[in-house]
Amino acid sequence: MTDILNAVFRTLTPVTGNVETELGVLASSSPCAALLVGEHCISRAMLLLTAVTATSQMGARVLFFTQTKIQEIPASVQKCVPNLSPEALKKIQFLYPKTLEELLQQVSGLHEAATHMPAALPSLIVVERLDSYLASPGSAGSGSGGSGGHQLRHYSCAAHLSSLLLDTSAFLTHLQQQQQQQDPSTAACRLIGSFLSEGDAGGPSTADPQIMEILDRYFQTRCTLHRAGDYQTGAREAAATAVQGLWNVYFSGRGLTDGAATPEWQMVLFTDGLLQFKCKS
Repeated sequence: MTDILNAVFRTLTPVTGNVETELGVLASSSPCAALLVGEHCISRAMLLLTAVTATSQMGARVLFFTQTKIQEIPASVQKCVPNLSPEALKKIQFLYPKTLEELLQQVSGLHEAATHMPAALPSLIVVERLDSYLASPGSAGSGSGGSGGHQLRHYSCAAHLSSLLLDTSAFLTHLQQQQQQQDPSTAACRLIGSFLSEGDAGGPSTADPQIMEILDRYFQTRCTLHRAGDYQTGAREAAATAVQGLWNVYFSGRGLTDGAATPEWQMVLFTDGLLQFKCKS
């Protein structure tokens, strides 16, 4: 799953910037799932950036699940993909389930819908704020019944949602491989979910290691966004270069390629909204 994320990062480095070359080499014949862990404001921008890049440069169809209405593409994403066409945006379908139950129903419905519309199979599924869905009214873990029972139901919900998402990704991958008989290795439906980092408000946090352990069973790769430390030390430099924020980006998990070095990145958010990535390794 690091393939599409690393490709997006490379296209936004000051040196390369060749989106078509980087994304043109992606190939995977198996379901790929990644969990993006970080602050909501910056993780949403990264999810949208990945979706927009996938559809505009790869021609991929994207399903984007979120509880919060997206009125317009953020300025940071528009600056990174300045030539975004209306035709490319039409390939992103935004869906707005409010509760876990609604999300489960919509994801389950993809199996039947995909068999009737094989020409519109998505190549990327994005689910924003898994933590918010798990804490939403209507989820099995949001009711009463004692803290022990509440936790068990919460863990069960996390496993149920994750397994359904991964199963759906595998099912769509299988359908795409059937369509692309000449080169099935290029057919895969990727899955990216986001989860609020520890310390952010609302919903369960990464402070519960059990939840993260459950999610890691299904999402083979974790991409962690961590704010770069001591702002005071670099305040003068940040002001001089119009930097609004710095984040270190780490990949971990069993989905990483064995024996291959995994690059570490630094993400820079400028005051004008532009996102830029620098490879640290």
